[in-house]
Amino acid sequence: MKQPFRLTIIAILAGTILAGILKVVQLLTGKQAYVLLFNMDYIPLLKRADTILGVGYLFHYTFCIVSVLALYYFLRIFQVEKKMITYIVIYTLGSSILFSLTVLTEKPPDVTDYLAWAYWSFAHAMFGIVVGFLVRIWDR
Repeated sequence: MKQPFRLTIIAILAGTILAGILKVVQLLTGKQAYVLLFNMDYIPLLKRADTILGVGYLFHYTFCIVSVLALYYFLRIFQVEKKMITYIVIYTLGSSILFSLTVLTEKPPDVTDYLAWAYWSFAHAMFGIVVGFLVRIWDR
């Protein structure tokens, strides 16, 4: 029970840093990659809940927690769950690909906004660094 709890705390911390980075980017540059963290337009069932206050944050943190738990236990099968580079690569590449989902929504940023894509990918690389680092120091 201790390990899933620790991974949940790691996911919440990393998710907060991710959101913070993208919020700073939004404030400094006007690029709207931050909006994507909370956008549920491409999930038909959740799209209707998008207007309820706080649901976007719940979506973001739930996705962070599920992804950290799933990735950790998947990597553990191959005994690479403590290799930080694995988290960085998977979260960076995965998020870079997920950015293409912006084509399914009217909300910004546009799928052709390459600078927003770069900020999005960079922020997720930072997410991977935080997750990988905390897994290494907390999983002893």
